[in-house]
Amino acid sequence: MNTSIIASLTGALGITGLVLLGVVVLLAFYGIGQYNGLVKLRNRFRNAFAQIDVQLKRRHDLIPNLVETAKAYLSHEKDTLEAVIKARNAAEAAREGLSPDNAAGMEKLMAAEGGLGSVMGRLFALSESYPDLKANENMKQLSEELTSTENKVAYARQGYNDSVMVYNTKREVFPSNIIAGMFNFNVGVLFEVTDESEREVVKVDFS
Repeated sequence: MNTSIIASLTGALGITGLVLLGVVVLLAFYGIGQYNGLVKLRNRFRNAFAQIDVQLKRRHDLIPNLVETAKAYLSHEKDTLEAVIKARNAAEAAREGLSPDNAAGMEKLMAAEGGLGSVMGRLFALSESYPDLKANENMKQLSEELTSTENKVAYARQGYNDSVMVYNTKREVFPSNIIAGMFNFNVGVLFEVTDESEREVVKVDFS
């Protein structure tokens, strides 16, 4: 800015006005920086949730095949098999198209996944009583894939929750909380498990 412009502004605004203008400009740039920081952190936890989503989809895709394999051996356990499919469908419906910004949707997903984990645990516990089912090669392979997927879900969930904590902390502290309120940066929802046993597939010895 050359001296003539400075002189013109000083004449029009006065020294006090010029100082105030400078403060406003600095605050605007600072606010933009805070906004961009929140956007980056929000995108980070959204991307982390996408990793969970991929593994949950994989889990849901494996379960019908596993149930179909078990059906030939568990003819007297129709209710359990139907409960597994029902829980799987509920979990898939809760997962599909979900954004981690949607608190109600996240709560629904966590409840559905907990219910699915519970009925899957019952199914695997039942399989202990059916040696022929345990010996089935397809059942072995599907169970191993499901266990691997569960481990990937747990790993992705930890990374997601870490990202959410960083975002939420930034969102809550001053002065970022002002920007968050002005531009509707919703709180990130942790993917929590109240009972870890509900999310773990019962480990069955297929050897």
